[in-house]
Amino acid sequence: MNGKVTLMILGAFLFVAGPAHAGDASAGQAKAEECANCHGEDGKGDSDNPPIAGMAEADFIKVLKDYKSGARTKNKAMIKASAKLSDDDIANLAAYYATLK
Repeated sequence: MNGKVTLMILGAFLFVAGPAHAGDASAGQAKAEECANCHGEDGKGDSDNPPIAGMAEADFIKVLKDYKSGARTKNKAMIKASAKLSDDDIANLAAYYATLK
């Protein structure tokens, strides 16, 4: 029974705390200039670059962190771009692109 109580308290804490990756969409928009060079001002991408507009924040964060850590190695431009970003930058960009349709 003690384990159940601990699990309930942990679950309540996580619910109140919200997602750890919540970013500031306004700050993300201000930081999005380099992204727009390849993905377009609207984030819709083109034949060479995938769309990032409307991407779920968690998915966006995972992709960028994978490029930054070296887990993804296919796109040299993304590796270079992600290396310059802090965790806050990534969360803010994720919040911004999640707001676009």
